[in-house]
Amino acid sequence: MRLTHALLATAAACVPASAFADAHEGERGRDGQVNIIYWQAPSTLNPFLSGGTKDVESASLVLEPLARFDETGTIQPWLVTEIPTVDNGGVAEDLTSITWKLRDDVTWSDGTPFTSADVKFTYEYCTDPEGGCAQITKFESVESVETPDDFTVVVNFKEPTPYPYTAFTGGESPILQKAQFEQCKGAAASTCTEQNFNPIGTGPFVVTEFRTNDVIAFEANENYREEGKPAFASVNFKGGGDADAAGRAVMQTGEFDYAWNLQLAPDVIAQMEAGGMGVPVAGFGPLVERIMLNWTNPDPSLPPEERSVVRPHPFLQDPAVYKAMSMAIDRPLLVEVGYGQAGKVGCNWVPAPEAYASTSIDCSTQDLEGAKAMLEEAGWVDSNGDGVREKDGVELRVLYQTSTNAVRQDFQALIKEWFEEIGIATELRNVNSSVFFGGDAGSPDTFQKFYADLEMYANTFNGTDPQAYLANGLCDKAPTPDTQWQGENISRFCMEEYDALWNELSRTADTAERQRIAKELNDMIVLNGGMIPLVHRGRLSAHANSLGGVKLNVWDSELWNIADWYRQGE
Repeated sequence: MRLTHALLATAAACVPASAFADAHEGERGRDGQVNIIYWQAPSTLNPFLSGGTKDVESASLVLEPLARFDETGTIQPWLVTEIPTVDNGGVAEDLTSITWKLRDDVTWSDGTPFTSADVKFTYEYCTDPEGGCAQITKFESVESVETPDDFTVVVNFKEPTPYPYTAFTGGESPILQKAQFEQCKGAAASTCTEQNFNPIGTGPFVVTEFRTNDVIAFEANENYREEGKPAFASVNFKGGGDADAAGRAVMQTGEFDYAWNLQLAPDVIAQMEAGGMGVPVAGFGPLVERIMLNWTNPDPSLPPEERSVVRPHPFLQDPAVYKAMSMAIDRPLLVEVGYGQAGKVGCNWVPAPEAYASTSIDCSTQDLEGAKAMLEEAGWVDSNGDGVREKDGVELRVLYQTSTNAVRQDFQALIKEWFEEIGIATELRNVNSSVFFGGDAGSPDTFQKFYADLEMYANTFNGTDPQAYLANGLCDKAPTPDTQWQGENISRFCMEEYDALWNELSRTADTAERQRIAKELNDMIVLNGGMIPLVHRGRLSAHANSLGGVKLNVWDSELWNIADWYRQGE
């Protein structure tokens, strides 16, 4: 069996990352401070303990993977000399292993050598059975990691693995320093506050101060491998506030240089851009705003070890209920209200790359009467005239939560109106985004804990192959108290058929067949009530006119090339 999928662009993949840098040169730190604002404030700098994009991206200034995906989605060597392929001998002919050759010029920011032992340790850290890891699906196919010498890492797979670029690639799977985190494995992981807030990395910056859900101070890494980089001596990374204030701080007042995730109405963005201090940048990747449906029981009367753990949900697995909910939603109106040209009607969990996007689901037309009829036929009726349908003593009442954000609250209000029109009583709740996406096992308000019936958010995946992302639907990836509420199967969706088909995907080499299976997996989770996709969102951020080197990346961390950023004339 030969590798025929994402290893085709071998020549491009083997160009050193430095070749993509801008020509702007000079002494390290020459451009002073760069000011970044993420209105969802980071809660940790350990991406293995959080599924929040805000945490993954802030950590990417410090922690790096072996390989990254550039702004075109092409995999690029980062801490390695080249991308392993079958042709160059780095991937075994039988596809059961991949061998990474580390660069010999990389050191940790504390000056100690970066070696294969750190890579192996990172695998052991995330897969420790006593702990919980937010990025565990990246290692789903891995059997073991070997280190023949200090600069060689051999990843062995459980079976032939046609797409071997999930572990140690992209911002979601960086390398931790073994010396710093060795005592933080398993159950101790979340207790290592110093390590989780101040990781030692190989990236262009080091942490000098971390205030959770507030601000992070970084300074240039004096041991960074590329001479003259980063151009900025320090980073003021501000968290909190809201998208509106963040956008204005870049495009109108000029207080900040970069604002992330401007989830704002199109007319608001246009008004900000007229301020003349900065410009919005946008691109479409796999980002989807969706409603997750809880497959477990979130009843607050249940004990902590059972709430949002025990199955089933009282009514959300009834096909009539989740199909009627989807039918009741006017997605074109949501796009118009929330995103304009930065949004498209979303019917799929995986909307991009186009080759992997299913075309078999049509959700673009609202059908309130059809939704009512479907519920009625299934026996959900308003027997007492209060507008709420019930069946066998169970009422259709849902708690619908999301993060605090103007667009999301607009969506909640509209969807509540539509749900109640078809007889589903809907209570709304919004949670501070820094908390909602924070991953704190002690908080009742995280999206992983899912103490609600429905919750709305968006996320994405690194790279252009959705295999690891689709593993989020595997039965054993649900967050539980045993995993410290880490896990990527947020809805707790579980179908044996899905697990079996995902395993088939992991073994399939033919490109067309991989695309077919991925589409089928997408359809399976959507059509069986794991989620209700709403909007295929473009990533929309903004940078100051004076900030050069920015290349918006929808396939990896937006801050992936911050080492190449610099100050330029306006």
